[in-house]
Parts: sequence; structure tokens; C-alpha cells
Amino acid sequence: MKKIDVCLSPDLMHLYKTDDRTIVVVDILRATSCMTTALAFGIQSITPFALLEECRAKKDQGYFISGERDGKKVEGFDLGNSPFEYMDEKLKGQNIAFTTTNGTQAIAKSIGAREIVIGSFLNLSALAKYIRQGKNDILIVCAGWKGRFNLEDTLFAGALIESLKDHVELECDAPLASLVLYQQAKSNMIGFLKDASHVKRLANLDIFEDIKFCLTADHFNVVPVFKGSRFEI
Repeated sequence: MKKIDVCLSPDLMHLYKTDDRTIVVVDILRATSCMTTALAFGIQSITPFALLEECRAKKDQGYFISGERDGKKVEGFDLGNSPFEYMDEKLKGQNIAFTTTNGTQAIAKSIGAREIVIGSFLNLSALAKYIRQGKNDILIVCAGWKGRFNLEDTLFAGALIESLKDHVELECDAPLASLVLYQQAKSNMIGFLKDASHVKRLANLDIFEDIKFCLTADHFNVVPVFKGSRFEI
């Protein structure tokens, strides 16, 4: 039986051996939700960057550039970090360069894994099916907030574990804790998260519709997979 573990912060990645694993990177609010939405709506590829200036430089190579820091769109970038921005018809078939406060940092720290895929509530069932069909052990990497634990990414880890419960063995207490938290929260996740730090942070930006959308399960049937230097489906 495949094993599954949860890294509760990218700053803990040094504790895990990853070269034989499928890593699921998750940043529910909102990077991986945006990436899932973008590829579901026909964007060709998303190239992630940890560094702002490396992402900005792709503009001259014909990319749409997407940048977010502290929840806000980076000045001069084409796109920010709302999933609704990635539903625009003009983006179909285009390539996106993408950098965010937490999600792309987690991706950068996952390089070297056997496989990297993107997780969100929006593609939960599609992702669970993809993992069930694979052979690798799994590590869910929660992007958190600037190295700190956050609640919404951990809830997603629990949701994915519940979807895989007959196909995986929990490797330590982190996946067990994630599962227990999700089972407490799943009947009303918005209510459960109302006092979560990042939900409060984003609420100050008046983007409740983003939060509600990002907590919606199974909106899309896609699994973004890292191929070379970019995510595609």
C-alpha cells in the first residue's frame, strides 16, 4: 500500500526524502486554485517562479505575467491571484509566468521530487483518482503563510487523505491530524475557517467570492502536472 505524509510548511521540507515521491503542492487561498482554474479554462501552461524579477522577465518572451505578494496583485503585472481572472477567453492557449507569496515558493522547494502535481478543492476527486492510479508514495506540501502553518491547506490535505483512505497508509501524525481536522470542518468549511489568519487577511481585501470558490469541491476534472519547467494538463 502506498504511504502518504503531510509537510505542514515548506520550511520543513528538509525533513523529507522526495526523490521517490509524488508531491502534491497545495495553496488553497489562492495560488493552486488559480493554477487549476487556469488550466481548466484552456491556458496552455503555467511556469512558476519563486522570484518576482525572474517572473517579470518572461513578459519580454511573450508570456502573460501573474504576480501576487501579500494577497495583492503586483504592480505592472497582467494578472493577480484571483481564480476568476483566469477564466478570460483571451488567455486560452497562452503561457503564464506565475509568482506568489507562498505557492510558488513551495513548488520551488519541491523540485527534485519524482513528480509534482497541483492540488486544490476544485480538482479534489480528479487528483485522488490520479494518485490512486499511480505507484509512488505521496507527500502533500502545504504552502502555508511565509513558512508558518495555515489551516486551509491542512484541511485540503485531510480531504485528499479521506478520498484515498482505502488506498494509502498514514506515515505519521501529520496526515492523521489533517484528516481529523477536515472531518470536523467539512460540513461547514467557511464557518470553520472564519477565524483563520489568511481568511481574515483576504477578507480585508474584500474577496469573499474568491474564498467561497476556492473551497468548492470538484469544480474541474483536471490535474496540473509539472513537466520540465512548467505545469500542463
